[in-house]
Amino acid sequence: MTAAPPGKQGKEGGNRAVGRHGQAGVLRDHWTVVDGLRLYARASRVQTDPAAPTVVLVHGAFISSRYMVPVAQRLADRFTVYAPDLPGYGNSGRSARIPSVAGYADILTRWMDAVGIARAALIGNSFGCQIVANLAVRYPERVTRAILVGPTVDPAHHTLVQQGARLLLDGTREPPRYLRLLLGDCLKIGLREGVQLARVVLADHIEYNLPLLSMPTLVVRGERDPLAPQRWAEEATRLLPSGRLVVIPRVAHVAHYDAPDAFVAIARPFLAAAPEVQAERNSPSRS
Repeated sequence: MTAAPPGKQGKEGGNRAVGRHGQAGVLRDHWTVVDGLRLYARASRVQTDPAAPTVVLVHGAFISSRYMVPVAQRLADRFTVYAPDLPGYGNSGRSARIPSVAGYADILTRWMDAVGIARAALIGNSFGCQIVANLAVRYPERVTRAILVGPTVDPAHHTLVQQGARLLLDGTREPPRYLRLLLGDCLKIGLREGVQLARVVLADHIEYNLPLLSMPTLVVRGERDPLAPQRWAEEATRLLPSGRLVVIPRVAHVAHYDAPDAFVAIARPFLAAAPEVQAERNSPSRS
């Protein structure tokens, strides 16, 4: 395990012009139709080197891709970046029922097909890690590498009461600007679908999928994250065939949002590394 350089950053937009949906000028609106649903994504505006990896950011439960904007902005100069809103989130259409984790993974794969993404590096946070892990196990040819930020659900505390208590504690450790985003998205999702979504989150067991991930995988944990405690982060990393754990100091569950510069300093070399170099680097350094 390694620790990232400390330090939090300012508000998500920096000093760059912000577009209609809150993204800075380096991002653009992108619309795709999948299974009859209009799906929205934030996408990098500037054309990068065709040889540069494509990166897809997968948001967690109860919040849209808006909190992925700081990372998308910072990666867009080196990578082709997409941050889609999954069905029912943000600006995307709402499906007739809440999908399972496998259902979300299938939708994301079909979205990649529609966009023309053959393979990509996937970055997930929280519930997004469960979707990434499921997709990577079932469609390994589509995933070059994965970054799991605050992966859920800790198998030692897998009940609704335990996770609810940890979620409330996390709320006291996150920046107010994130809590405002979360509240807005929760109100849009609504109580009935929120309960259904919580059941989907808890029905999945990421620990069964982690040993089957064949690609280099980086686990990133915020030092103050109660939903992904150090014990579980280390266990998750050990389960990975080619995994490494990095801890970002002084932040909690949304480490990528609260400390985007520190996160990107970790993510950039991992995403850019040649596959054979990355695999050699990961295996001996697992925690």
